[in-house]
Amino acid sequence: MASIVRPTMLRQTCLKVATKRAFSTKPTSSFPAINKPASVLSRKTVRSAFVKDALPGSMRVAAFHASGRRPILPALPQEINGTANDAAPVPTPSPTHGSYHWTFERLVSAGLIPLTIAPFAAGSLNPATDAILCGAILIHSHIGFEATITDYIPKKRLPKTRKLFDWGLKLATVVVGVGLYEFETNDVGLTEAIKRIWTA
Repeated sequence: MASIVRPTMLRQTCLKVATKRAFSTKPTSSFPAINKPASVLSRKTVRSAFVKDALPGSMRVAAFHASGRRPILPALPQEINGTANDAAPVPTPSPTHGSYHWTFERLVSAGLIPLTIAPFAAGSLNPATDAILCGAILIHSHIGFEATITDYIPKKRLPKTRKLFDWGLKLATVVVGVGLYEFETNDVGLTEAIKRIWTA
């Protein structure tokens, strides 16, 4: 039935109800001045009550909770390198950092799906498959954290912090790699550990 009614008619009906509520002499709980008749009310009070009734509740809540913007880092001083008409510097194209890198990321991400399912679906836990799975997880995690550092710590603005995070990521990758190697050679291995935890 509501689909038959034209939107303009529906809007006019809603506004008419809100206007009646705003200009009514009967006291209501949503009206700010309960004990005063409409003739005594000031124009500002009537208008604010009308606007309040016309707005949906979600907009009133959103307006109440809106806060000022607080950037994480303060704004840099405004400066132009070169002249205002110079083109933006374009980095030297390199397939290693371009299409090859993107394809390698996608292959590692897609390869994790069969590598995760295969050891459990086949029923036999092969150390070679386990080692390949650990290597793929390590490479995938390193690429993901590297992209996060590139996105959120700009080299131009925070060169020392960027270098610190880059070396911290390399160190963490080596430590996790050594830990996974030790776990694979001197313990039960990753897939066997997951299997034991799952059936515990």
